[in-house]
Order: sequence, then structure tokens, then C-alpha cells
Amino acid sequence: MTLEPISVALKLGFLVVLYLFLLWVVRSSLKDLRRAQPAADAVAVDDHAGAPPADATAMHSASDDMLGDHVGDGEPRLVVEHAPGHTTGIAYDLTGGATLGRGNVEIRLEDPFASSQHARIERQGSVLVLEDLGSTNGTFLNEEPLRGIQPLHHGDRIRIGDSEFSYLQD
Repeated sequence: MTLEPISVALKLGFLVVLYLFLLWVVRSSLKDLRRAQPAADAVAVDDHAGAPPADATAMHSASDDMLGDHVGDGEPRLVVEHAPGHTTGIAYDLTGGATLGRGNVEIRLEDPFASSQHARIERQGSVLVLEDLGSTNGTFLNEEPLRGIQPLHHGDRIRIGDSEFSYLQD
């Protein structure tokens, strides 16, 4: 019996499939890394939105609002930068907080990467905080993965899948 040529062909076929899989993983990883970096030529839709400083991260002191470092005591709102099914520039009132997701929520996302109840913005004392509700794909605050509950500051950017919003408080 001449099983050796068949055996060699199966081994080579397996190696080809393995290398194709590894190339797919590397390509997907590079695509995600490129997507996470902000474009150098990006222009803010709302000129007074106040993009976060270059060294800003999702980590802020919860006491900032009590020390007077915030923009004002105006109405907090979430402005759509770009989101499937939403008009760019539309603002949602966050006075009473809101839940974002694909299900029965206050701010409904038509985004395949959003969970049914993806994230929640709620008032805790004098500040509004953002919390991921155990979503599959995560929530990003200023392009950093959200870890735990984080306070929101004027100009913060929230991304859920392909949907991006700015938090503003005048």
C-alpha cells in the first residue's frame, strides 16, 4: 500500500490551513490596533466639544467635579459623532441617566457589535458615571477599554462597536 504520499499531502494540507489561520489572526489583530488609534486628520463635529488632551486617559478623579474643574453645571448630554441609524450631531439628554444597547433601552443602537443592554450612564452624587453592563465587545472611554465604573467629564468620547458619542456638559 502506498499511504505515504497521502500522508504527506494531508500533513502539508494541515500546515497550509494552520498558516492561513495564523495569518487571519495577525490580520485581525492589526486591523483592531489600527482602528483603536485616532486618525491624525480627524475633525471634531462640534467645535466646543473640547477633545480630551493628548495625554488624557479614561482615568479621572471623581473629585474633579467637586473641585470646580468641570465646564459647568449645565445639562449633560450625549452627542452622536457617528452611529448606524442615528443622525450625526443629535444630542440625548442625560439628566436622568440612560442605558445604551440594542434592546429595550433609552438610547437604542443599531450596531451589530452592541449588546442588548450594553452600557449605562447614571448619576452618582454630583457626577455622571459610565458602566459597561457585561457586554461581549466592551465599551471604550477615550479609546481605552472601560474597566469598572468611570466618571464622565466634558469632552469624553464613548465608543460602543462602530458607534461613537461625545459627552458634553455646558
